[in-house]
Amino acid sequence: MAELVYPPVIGAARTLFKALDLKFDIAGTENIPRRGGAVLVSNHIGYLDFVFCGYAARPAKRLVRFMAKEAVFRHKVSGPLMRAMKHIPVDRAQGMHAYKHALSALRSGEIIGVFPEATISESFTLKNFKSGAARLAQEAGVPLLPMALWGTQRLWTKGHKRDLGRNHIPITIRVGEPVEADPADQAEKITDRLRSRVQDLLEAAQRAYPVRPKGPEDTWWVPAHLGGTAPAAPGSLA
Repeated sequence: MAELVYPPVIGAARTLFKALDLKFDIAGTENIPRRGGAVLVSNHIGYLDFVFCGYAARPAKRLVRFMAKEAVFRHKVSGPLMRAMKHIPVDRAQGMHAYKHALSALRSGEIIGVFPEATISESFTLKNFKSGAARLAQEAGVPLLPMALWGTQRLWTKGHKRDLGRNHIPITIRVGEPVEADPADQAEKITDRLRSRVQDLLEAAQRAYPVRPKGPEDTWWVPAHLGGTAPAAPGSLA
């Protein structure tokens, strides 16, 4: 069922991208393996991030199964689609079921998508990473694939109205080289290395981003440390 549903959904997404005239700059897709399991790990700045992470895996002809909060699966529209595409519901009160589901998928050669910040970062900077992605990769014996997104927050994010008009918004995506998850290492240390790699990719994506705010009213999507008016990250001095 997944392969009957997933490709048409990707086709619909591509049609939407063309309708919105999004401008893509994607680099590093050669780092996504064409076969075998892997844990794809990305920063999280907008509600549509899973769509763009999955889109970046398209050149490798891979379908990414994302771990997402259970509420998405209860929605009357998104729920049937998410289940048909074999995405994995996560009940935060009983996370072990989702963990075992993801582990089984990884061992069968799937790519599992994870947002280790667990929620959208309203500051558009990296929050602390939870160690679940590293533990999954260790136990399944698969690599971690770091990824960074930039520009997706301008389409639809927490606390702001959707902007799904034909506004030519650039979307920058960077995929890094795999991070090995040695079972002999501590998951927390692997997570620290992974976060550092995602941070490097995020900064590269930000440097490559082709536009700047149009004026003072358009600085909301830029982090405070880069001169924008997004909320300062918790614990920062900004």
